[in-house]
Amino acid sequence: MRIGLLTGGGDCPGLNAAIRAVARRAEVGGHETVGLRNGWAGLATPGRPDAVELGHLDVSGILGEGGTVLGTSRTNPQDREGGMDAVRDNLRRLRLDALVAIGGDDTLSVAAALAERGEPVVGVPKTMDNDVAETDRCIGFDSAATTVMEAIDRLQSTAASHHRVMVVEVMGRDAGWIATYGGLAGGADAILVPERPIDLAATCHHLSRRATIGTGSSIVVVAEGVVLPEDLGDGTGDGATETLDAFGHPRLDRRGVGERLGREIETRTGIETRVTVLGHIQRGGSPSLFDRVLASRYGVAAVAAIEAGRYGVMVALRGDEIIEVPLSLVRGRNRQVDPSMLDLAALFG
Repeated sequence: MRIGLLTGGGDCPGLNAAIRAVARRAEVGGHETVGLRNGWAGLATPGRPDAVELGHLDVSGILGEGGTVLGTSRTNPQDREGGMDAVRDNLRRLRLDALVAIGGDDTLSVAAALAERGEPVVGVPKTMDNDVAETDRCIGFDSAATTVMEAIDRLQSTAASHHRVMVVEVMGRDAGWIATYGGLAGGADAILVPERPIDLAATCHHLSRRATIGTGSSIVVVAEGVVLPEDLGDGTGDGATETLDAFGHPRLDRRGVGERLGREIETRTGIETRVTVLGHIQRGGSPSLFDRVLASRYGVAAVAAIEAGRYGVMVALRGDEIIEVPLSLVRGRNRQVDPSMLDLAALFG
């Protein structure tokens, strides 16, 4: 068979490990692998697929590299006139027998739509936000959360030296996985996530109390997707941006959640407050051990599903077992952090 492969949405560590695994497993099975460049953009232009053959040497040495050698984009063919027809036609033009789509909920929603049209698609969950439904872990999450932990480790000493509050803004649109796990591992004193409403008065009271003990410093981790209270002193309220991406999501980097929260904390408590926005540092760099192994398992499982003729599914981690779940159960859903983990993180504040 000829198996197509694409990586869509935001980049993250572990994508190249998954690409390598698909190509190597396909080779063992006697199949060819064709990489589609820049996510769905590689298939969405009528009559002009952007593809490259992926042989053994093409994926050699990429296991530990960050990013994706195929490139990526937030292209949504469902939002283009004739976009989905172009994808279908280009699959035929490239003589592909199946397609592996590696991505988050947006990329997988397009894969689910293709599956509904009868196309042979298998999904692989990738997002550092870790919020894809029906799987315990997504490629990229462990690496991103580890980066946050390491950043907090470094910020602890400078916060203590100046007796400051340090606000650390991390990624997380609809779920606070990175903030919760990275903050818990880094010893954050307050963690603010989309799953729970912010009680700013209680948070500031907590920080004021901490200013009188120990080093007098605190670390506050906030996910970029949190809804800020309407009574902010700057009069902006939540102030979500009107700038949207291809899938209709607000551009969270334009909201300035960390900066606005930092100013409000300083105003209410009188404690000198500094803000660090980790941004795309969380996306870059070499994948962790966990992500390398997970991505390798996912890539192999995706090809196994194709060989068995099981399409319209996503490979997923359930406990320590790789399973398959229907893409229809994944589409349009968001997996939030378990309340018990939020309670655990709060215990150490």
